[in-house]
Amino acid sequence: MGMVLGLTGGIATGKSTVVSVFRSLNFPIVDADIIAREIVEVGKPALKKVVAVFGSEILNREGALNRKKLGEIIFSDEKRRKKLNEVLSPFLKEAILTEINDKKDQAPLVIVDIPLLYEGGYDVFVDKVAVVYVPEEIQLVRLMKRDNLSEEQAQLRIDSQLPIEEKKQKANIIFDNQNSILETKNNVQKWVTKNIFG
Repeated sequence: MGMVLGLTGGIATGKSTVVSVFRSLNFPIVDADIIAREIVEVGKPALKKVVAVFGSEILNREGALNRKKLGEIIFSDEKRRKKLNEVLSPFLKEAILTEINDKKDQAPLVIVDIPLLYEGGYDVFVDKVAVVYVPEEIQLVRLMKRDNLSEEQAQLRIDSQLPIEEKKQKANIIFDNQNSILETKNNVQKWVTKNIFG
């Protein structure tokens, strides 16, 4: 039975860099973002529920979810964002836990990549939590650059998550990503060598 490592961070802290190291070492990855997209595919019960709450204007002509439209609604309205999370949470949790159980017998380490790990209460379903960390001011600059956002737009997205400093304090493991990508990758590799293969 493998160790289940919950991996989180903040938006634009570099989580995908850390995930790529685990992937290159062939550890199974449970990716909450992919699962979140799959549960709202056309015909799935979660999409029907979202439409029932937010109306059919969040769909495109083909009847699929228009993510941009939904994003505009929820990032500017705290109440509606919470409502969306409430609606999707049971569907997401069931799919994530099913995938964790399927994979933890297959490898010595399973990575559960969940951006809102603490916010969604997933820390109770994993053995340890690793946080990919950069200070908020670096996070802000990276996010503006990456997604071509104004400072105000980027700050709204950062504020929609638990502060990165709070996540850092709660974590069992911290992968600091303030320096070069190579340094971050080396740190992850060292952690795996010591804790999984050691």
